[in-house]
Amino acid sequence: MAWLAQLDLNYSLSAGRSRVHFRHDGPLRVLRSLYPEGDAVCHNVLVHPPGGLVSGDTLDITVQVGSHAHALVTTPGATRFYKSSGEPAAQRTHLRLQAGARLEWLPLEALAYNACDAHNLLHMDVAEGAELMAWDITAFGLPHASEPFVQGRFTQHMQWPGHWLEHGTVRADDAYLMDSPLGLAGQRCMGSMLLACGTALTRTQREHLLDATRAVLDAHPQGQWCGVTAPNAHMLVLRGLAPVVEPLMQLWQQVRVCWRQEHWQLPGTAPRIWSM
Repeated sequence: MAWLAQLDLNYSLSAGRSRVHFRHDGPLRVLRSLYPEGDAVCHNVLVHPPGGLVSGDTLDITVQVGSHAHALVTTPGATRFYKSSGEPAAQRTHLRLQAGARLEWLPLEALAYNACDAHNLLHMDVAEGAELMAWDITAFGLPHASEPFVQGRFTQHMQWPGHWLEHGTVRADDAYLMDSPLGLAGQRCMGSMLLACGTALTRTQREHLLDATRAVLDAHPQGQWCGVTAPNAHMLVLRGLAPVVEPLMQLWQQVRVCWRQEHWQLPGTAPRIWSM
């Protein structure tokens, strides 16, 4: 029997404190709000007790951040797309930021199990003055368990209407995509990270952030498999490949610290769940 799980998170700023109100339907919810940085930034951990998705399952997540609130959302573990027996499994995420809002969307990795049929969809709306920091990391198969990704497909769609669109399907039987230097080059983990700004960055701001990010990449062993660009005045996009999740996740966390410090003048405070 397929699961349909829905979660709506609504953040607002009240008396200097970012607060969340939520409603859920099915096995998807957030834990208690934490404030390791003080009242201005609300940290939440999104929990899906079943731990994975099978054929026909859908996770439907909406996050709305009100004017000048700052939210950070992460997860305690990977999102697992298991073997499909027919219908695809889907995770749909819609992020809406009002004027002056900030959101850090930092879920842990997605794992595409062998023979899965998975759809991972991310839609963003970023108002004037709002800023979104978000990442997505996907690993194909379980190399440590000797379970390679030799069947199945993973479709990813990420969109900020009017500014940015990426859509593609990774098929396990597409040898050119999986193993060619023009594709994944034999790597089995891919990641994207973005900074989306409702108000255009100046050229000086973009160049400063690009230089700072490249310095982080140059100092990390996995950095040679990564690249950062500014596809337009509103965005930075970082992409990378790795054989497994761990080096890419470590690098993405370092870039997050860089962007927080260089662009937001905030310390790189990590969610507590990452230390568990």
